[in-house]
Amino acid sequence: MLHSRRFVQPSIRNLALRAPAMLALALVLGVQGSAWAQPSALELTQDPSVAPGKAPLPLDELRTFAEVLDRIKAAYVEPVDDKTLLENAIKGMLSNLDPHSAYLEPEAFAELQESTSGEFGGLGIEVGVEDGFIKVVSPIDDTPASKAGIEAGDLIVKIDGQPTKGLSMLDAVSKMRGKPGSSITLSLVRDGGTPFEVKLERAVIKVRSVKSQLLEDGYGYLRITQFQINTGDEVGKALARLKKDNGNKELGGLVLDLRNNPGGVLQAAVEVADHFLTEGLIVYTKGRIPNSELRFSADPADASAGVPLVVLINGGSASASEIVAGALQDQKRAVLMGTDSFGKGSVQTVLPLNNDRALKLTTALYYTPNGRSIQAQGIEPDIEVARAKVTREQGGEGFREADLAGHLGNGNGGPDRSSANRKGEGEATPRPQDDDYQLSQALNLLKGLNLTRRK
Repeated sequence: MLHSRRFVQPSIRNLALRAPAMLALALVLGVQGSAWAQPSALELTQDPSVAPGKAPLPLDELRTFAEVLDRIKAAYVEPVDDKTLLENAIKGMLSNLDPHSAYLEPEAFAELQESTSGEFGGLGIEVGVEDGFIKVVSPIDDTPASKAGIEAGDLIVKIDGQPTKGLSMLDAVSKMRGKPGSSITLSLVRDGGTPFEVKLERAVIKVRSVKSQLLEDGYGYLRITQFQINTGDEVGKALARLKKDNGNKELGGLVLDLRNNPGGVLQAAVEVADHFLTEGLIVYTKGRIPNSELRFSADPADASAGVPLVVLINGGSASASEIVAGALQDQKRAVLMGTDSFGKGSVQTVLPLNNDRALKLTTALYYTPNGRSIQAQGIEPDIEVARAKVTREQGGEGFREADLAGHLGNGNGGPDRSSANRKGEGEATPRPQDDDYQLSQALNLLKGLNLTRRK
């Protein structure tokens, strides 16, 4: 049973089912925003500790605020109503705290709660802000963005011909949302090169959270595209399915692919890590309010049966992905391979307000079992392997002993392996690792680990 030593409440799912409108949503969000919705809602918790402060009001600053409000109403070129001015003031107050705090109006709040279901409308990209431009943190698998070839790190410089420089995150996300079937054109810059345009058609995004298959006999591949409410259960089923596909024999190794995974539900990340751990801390959070002090530990069950594990990460691995990677690395359960992760290590709490609005506020930082804060640093892989393309060299292998006239036969009675007999070997059906250098390196490492384990 997953537990929190300082957090004694009903289960997250039960809270969500009983009274979602009366709960605060404690989040570990993917990044700053998304082209399809606000980032995924995560852990649901009651939060009575977040109450208005009792500190004395800063009268001088409030007088300045009232004076500015009065001057704008009196002198601005066009009339502005009080509601607009005050809501803009709230937005500015939140947006200047950090990139993840925000004021959510009714539509954004509804979409944030909806996004944990794994179905929503838009392009399928997770985005952030860099130097005033909108930056792609990761495209989500099997969405219009990934099919169009959009990559993590691309800068979106224009949306339908309109520059994004200086555009707020919420405004950019709003422009990229739209009715499924409608078109949108993004102007992108990749690695400081020449801008190029990509035309996409918006769609209803149905994210398949977990994918699995055998790479070779005895070696499994498990990819998590996003952490949703049911991801932990899906990973457990995928591990059982891989064993069945392997003839009900234990796997010799497993690759857990968290590349370009923008994060999602905190509880799902804890459950996934727990499938590979039998004891010890998974993650803990620290903040100023009592309910921000959470600790999650593993239970003794081991769905993975101790299989040798390699975890793939890159710059698009954020938030919940970093929780899983950090826990498995600190507990010496897996070898991490790839490139540095994104570095999003803060926790957001969404506090419902009146009129279907909400406040998304950064309330804590999360830490790996060894006390490492991931915030703005990320997780470093144990073995750095950058993206690369490897092409098979064409050409014959030349003559072998078995090609020579009058050669001696094999003393053990084995067949001759001449060049003619070997022709066509290795030309089997293409496999995922054939076009994925990082994945092929992970598989090679697993084979080495499995050999030493047998010895």
